[in-house]
Amino acid sequence: MKNPHSTRDIGPRAGTPLWLYMLGTTVAGAGLLVVSGLGLSPGELRVLAAEPLIWVLLCMIVLGQLRPISIPGQAPGDGAPTSLPFSFALVILHGLPVAALVQATATVTAGIARGHAPHRMAFNAAQYTLSLGVADAILRLLLPGVIENAWFPAVGELFAVALAGTGYFVVNRVLNLCAVAMHERVPLRQAMFKGLAGQVRVKGVLLSLAPLVVVAATHSVLYVPLFGLPLGALYTSALLSAKRDHQANHDELTGLANRKLLTVRAQREIAHAHQHGGSVGLLLLDLDRFKEVNDTLGHPTGDRLLQTVARRLTHSVRPGDLVARLGGDEFAVLLPQVGDTTSASEVAARLRGSLAEPVRLDGMDFDLQASIGIALFPRDAPDFEHLMQRADVAMYVAKADRTGVEPYDPGKDRNSTARLSLYTELRRGLSEGALEMHYQPKVDLGDEHPIGLEALARWRHPSRGLLTPEEFMPVVEQSNLLRAFTSQVLDITLARAAQWRAEGLALPVAVNLGVRELLDPTLPATVASALREHGVPADRLVLEIGESALIADADTATVAVQRLHDLGVGLTLDDFGTGHFTLAQLAGLPLDEVKIHESFTTRLVDRSDSGHTVVRAAIALVKALGMRATAEGVQSGELARAARDTGCHAAQGHYFSAPLTASEVADWIAAHDGGTAADARV
Repeated sequence: MKNPHSTRDIGPRAGTPLWLYMLGTTVAGAGLLVVSGLGLSPGELRVLAAEPLIWVLLCMIVLGQLRPISIPGQAPGDGAPTSLPFSFALVILHGLPVAALVQATATVTAGIARGHAPHRMAFNAAQYTLSLGVADAILRLLLPGVIENAWFPAVGELFAVALAGTGYFVVNRVLNLCAVAMHERVPLRQAMFKGLAGQVRVKGVLLSLAPLVVVAATHSVLYVPLFGLPLGALYTSALLSAKRDHQANHDELTGLANRKLLTVRAQREIAHAHQHGGSVGLLLLDLDRFKEVNDTLGHPTGDRLLQTVARRLTHSVRPGDLVARLGGDEFAVLLPQVGDTTSASEVAARLRGSLAEPVRLDGMDFDLQASIGIALFPRDAPDFEHLMQRADVAMYVAKADRTGVEPYDPGKDRNSTARLSLYTELRRGLSEGALEMHYQPKVDLGDEHPIGLEALARWRHPSRGLLTPEEFMPVVEQSNLLRAFTSQVLDITLARAAQWRAEGLALPVAVNLGVRELLDPTLPATVASALREHGVPADRLVLEIGESALIADADTATVAVQRLHDLGVGLTLDDFGTGHFTLAQLAGLPLDEVKIHESFTTRLVDRSDSGHTVVRAAIALVKALGMRATAEGVQSGELARAARDTGCHAAQGHYFSAPLTASEVADWIAAHDGGTAADARV
């Protein structure tokens, strides 16, 4: 049970505080109804049953129960029932016994029509009886007696009615919100002030109509149904307003809260937690491999799958938690009351469990999995914006590490303060020429003479010394520095290649490309411009493309590779064996060379590992496709010989040489090239 007017009719478990509260309220209301009814004799009941006004008011109360006025912020179907003016008029006209009996009858009738559960109808009838009882007590104290003739209320009588209406409102709200607070596990004070202004405004209008209903009823019963017209207009207007409010704050496809409502609610909960203590949790959830469903079966099937996910998430969270859809296959869950990361992780595990059961659509079963990131206020973030950002970081860590659920860890945050500081320093370093290139020779395994160089970036940090790419490339790849970095690497490398060429050293030089670099549509123009500026022939430049770059967006990557091939530069697949790229995918790419990652090449000398057979087969297939195979990470003579015997034409590694500074290259080549460097080819 969400609240006494909720559309969800799941009753509380027996023995819980909410169950005991609802039982106590129901018993108290039933007791008051029975005791007050004892004051009516059988003769009075027969007279009342024959009175047309009673039946007219009963019908108006039933209709009013079926047409509550929606109040912004409440669920559809919740709100202030338009029956209130008529039930309150009955209290003025006939007192509590008649009003309570008619209201209880109308509540049960409307409840059956709306499919409400018995426990809910009983609780609602009881809280109406208790609220009307308080109003009746105030009226009997302040008014002289029951109204029998035409009524023209004096100021004092209207004041008494206003006090009685206030008593009704306060008792009714307290009885309802005690149940809401227990269900949502929030302090009663917090629940009491939520939506108070809207409730006061709407119920104040409805209660103010009760004296007019009494005046009309004492003149002619035919006047009473006329109140249905303004109340119907009020209901329709409020319904349209509520629909607009719902559309503005909810996702159209799933009906869940949208980003706007999530932001407003989260900021309110964070402000409350900041003032009164406590923590607020945010879970960000992303479905794994959902894009495959859309691409394979189409968006209609994907939409139905998202609707199923929304229902499962909604039924798996705790009372008071908010589930929102942020867009696509990304959802968020706000935890207003959460103790610590362990508690939030338990909720996250329950959410993943709710998605684990296969979904059957169009005769097919879909296995759903999700990655969830967790961030808590104030432990992880000082406000909602940072809370969202850090939950997002945790979610991507969960996705990348395939752990399913991850709490925020500053050490894994690529946008942490340390990384932001590194970004600022790197941007300054690029402008001040702090980037250096080192060069690792590539040798022919036949005679071990150098046949090429691989350019490796280094950053001369002002306080930390020389940094390797592992220490700064993540910052480059996730910032707006990438184009400037790529351009500077090409400029430094090609300027050095032009100088070596002028000195008679004609070795090709290779430059590495990342995912974003390869997919940058301006890359071919940047490469062509750098080659022209430094006067280096295109075949003296080799671009090494990692597996991840070709997997990220295969179609776009294929087009990009072809455009680079058209420039005449050499193209190499780097680090083969570290990802999910298959040799079958090589057939459609204009590559010249495949570099076998050291995690593969080391298997060539490990006879206890059957993987060496796979590596040999892979090298054989590379050669069959007309490409050359180069072994990376060669650390020993034994591994160099094994790579040569397997069919690799070249190798790199510390066995031959560590990366060299630009000034060391010429001397090293002079000592190892056997006089052939000027004629070397890739």
